[in-house]
Amino acid sequence: MDRILRRETHSSRAAMATVAAVVVMVLAAYGLLEAAVHVIGEPPWLIDPQAAAQRIVALPAGISPLLLGAIGAVLAMVGLVFFLNGVLPGRRARHLLVPGGRAGAGPAVVVDDEVIASSLARRARLAANVTPEQVMVVVSRRQVVVNVRPTSGVPVREESVLAAVQDELDEMGLDPAPGVRINVAPSGVIGA
Repeated sequence: MDRILRRETHSSRAAMATVAAVVVMVLAAYGLLEAAVHVIGEPPWLIDPQAAAQRIVALPAGISPLLLGAIGAVLAMVGLVFFLNGVLPGRRARHLLVPGGRAGAGPAVVVDDEVIASSLARRARLAANVTPEQVMVVVSRRQVVVNVRPTSGVPVREESVLAAVQDELDEMGLDPAPGVRINVAPSGVIGA
C-alpha cells in the first residue's frame, strides 16, 4: 500500500528518462549513419566524423568565445534540468487523508490540493462572513495560506478564521499536516 501511495503523491521520472533515451538514440543513429556513409566512400551527410572529432579536439580554436560560452551555458542548463529532475523529490500537488492516523486500517485516500483548498475556502468564508470571491486559499506541501478581503466596514477576526481552517484541517487528517497562515487584507471590498 505504501508503494501505491508514493506513486500517487510523487511524479514519475519516466518522461525525462524517455527524453534522455531518445536523444541518445538519435545521436547514436546519426553517428552510425555517418560512419556507414564514410565506410562506403560517399560524402558525409552533415559532417564527417573525423572532421567533427578534430574540431572537438581543437576547441576553442576556430570558434568565437561568445558562441562557445553560449553553447556551454545551454549544455549546462540542460544538464542541470536532468540533474535536478533526478535528485529532487518530484511531488505532485496531492495529500493523503489519514483521519485515524497513518497506522489506521482504513482506506487510502489521496486528495488533490485544489479540492483541499476549496474546502478550506468554504470554511474560511463562513467564519469570516464574506462572499466566495473574497477568499483565496493556496495549499502547498507544508503550508496553507488563506487570503481574506473583508467587506468594507465589517471587520474580520483573524483568530476565528484561523480556528475554523485549523479545525477543518484537523478533521481531514492530512499527511503531511501543513501549517496555516491567515492574511487579512487591510482594505475591503464594497458591498457584499
